[in-house]
Amino acid sequence: MNDRLLSALSLCRKAGRLTLGMDVCQQAAQDGTARLMLTASDLAPRSRRRIEETCEAVKLPIASLPYDMEQLWSVLGRRCGILAVCDEGFANMVLGLLPQRQEA
Repeated sequence: MNDRLLSALSLCRKAGRLTLGMDVCQQAAQDGTARLMLTASDLAPRSRRRIEETCEAVKLPIASLPYDMEQLWSVLGRRCGILAVCDEGFANMVLGLLPQRQEA
């Protein structure tokens, strides 16, 4: 199941519908282009609180991935702890592949 999730994230990245990094993900959430926010399992508590506050303010679903930043780096080609899925179809696919939904 987890390999399918990584493949889905990779596909989303290749399609140009995945935003990586705190600032650009916050902007995507605020301007309404983000459909789902994802966080790495080893994201710093301060960063996690900051992105959760942003998502709560705009009523955007957020979920924690079962991968750390190193694992995401190997698939996405960039080290990041915060990802925004900017397509409804990809967001639904990723949510369906998460081992357990942890929405805030």
